[in-house]
Amino acid sequence: MKSKYEEVQDYYGKTLESSTDLKTNACCSIQAPPKYIADILSKIHDEVLQKYYGCGLTIPYELEGLKVLDLGSGSGRDCFIASKLVGQQGEVVGIDMTEEQLAIANKYIDYHTEKFGYNYSNVKFLKGNIDQIDSLGLKDNSFDLIISNCVINLAVDKEKVLNDAFKLLKQGGEMYFSDVYSDRRINSELQKDPVLWGECLSGALYWNDFLKIAKKTGFIDPRVVESHPITIENNEIEDKLGDTQFFSVTYRLFKLDGLETDCEDYGQAVRYKGTIKGLSHSFDLDDHHNFPKGKMIAVCGNTYKMLHDTRLEQHFEFFGTWETHYGIFEGCGGNMPFNKNEEGNASSCC
Repeated sequence: MKSKYEEVQDYYGKTLESSTDLKTNACCSIQAPPKYIADILSKIHDEVLQKYYGCGLTIPYELEGLKVLDLGSGSGRDCFIASKLVGQQGEVVGIDMTEEQLAIANKYIDYHTEKFGYNYSNVKFLKGNIDQIDSLGLKDNSFDLIISNCVINLAVDKEKVLNDAFKLLKQGGEMYFSDVYSDRRINSELQKDPVLWGECLSGALYWNDFLKIAKKTGFIDPRVVESHPITIENNEIEDKLGDTQFFSVTYRLFKLDGLETDCEDYGQAVRYKGTIKGLSHSFDLDDHHNFPKGKMIAVCGNTYKMLHDTRLEQHFEFFGTWETHYGIFEGCGGNMPFNKNEEGNASSCC
């Protein structure tokens, strides 16, 4: 019997010839990319684009000079986009286990080096399973950014993927990735179905299990950038899955010392300078933190660190210290798990 790795290799290397061969829309991007990405996509070779199987946008802003790792890089589409954004002095490494996909990616390294006007390539591709990254000889604390596009659901040991990613990131680095999640745990019988697994469905993590794993591996405060429900649009597969709902979600996970499990209030605030290229009016850290240029915004301690202790620091002004703690930061949705009495004082035990 074939292993899960072999099933995935066959599905993406032999069964699928292009994204049109997918039986559902789970592994397909459903939103148009921003203009700065669309402009780069116009320079990506057609064969690379035809072999793309992604479910979201995994390219954040402010990448100049960064060292980037792509987990499950496939035909290299996102690697080549990142190659353009990091610039000649940056570096991009892609990891994939499917020979056919790697062959496409390697075939067009020189093509994109010339297209981008580089003197030498800043991209390389390695063969390997993303839940065996530690066998590839990559150095811990060596990457500024790790991206992945609808691939972690295909891994058998997802906790190890996140654990290895955390080790590879530099302090202040981030993992920015899209994947498929379910509203409940997928039963073992469905997980054995190679088509459901290959279509990014039966390997999807229950969202709450993902949060537990992320926090356990060191990514204490996962932030949702955007999320969309997935419509399967295949009656046979929908019947197998029953009432299970699936979502395409983009997360950003920061490797930062001192993050807390809850959003705590230290009376801090930040002001966006409007200096990130392409975002002169406002910047979205995640789906509930928008920073208009010039406006002072109160933030919790974790958000303060995500802006102050990362590559984003130069684009913000910071106010406040860590000297006084004011309790939970209600602006992030936190609140006390108990009510006050009518007089406004905490109820006594008498």
